[in-house]
Amino acid sequence: MPVKQQLIAILLAAGLLIFIIDAVRRRKLREEYAWLWILVGVVIVVLSLWRDLLGTITALMGIQLPANTVFFFGLVFIVFINLHFSIRISRLTDRVKRLTQDLALLEEESRRDRAEPGS
Repeated sequence: MPVKQQLIAILLAAGLLIFIIDAVRRRKLREEYAWLWILVGVVIVVLSLWRDLLGTITALMGIQLPANTVFFFGLVFIVFINLHFSIRISRLTDRVKRLTQDLALLEEESRRDRAEPGS
């Protein structure tokens, strides 16, 4: 990897890490997700600094270009993130449904209590 590309990759990874830490500090990103993004930033920095590591991984996987290896791992990462968020959304949907049903029961009970004076 040329020095210019290496420098750009390091700067982008450092910017990502700073953005993640700031988002956690401002409570826009929960800590439970921050570790994953910090790991991604650290991996990018390591691969940018250690030029031969990406080449070795590429050769071990039988891929021709290091850029294809990066895209492959990026795609795998996106698939896992989407799967994780789909599971979280499913759980939240179930919770909202249960809460809505509980609220409807409480409202019905409250309506009945108001309708039966003196009970």
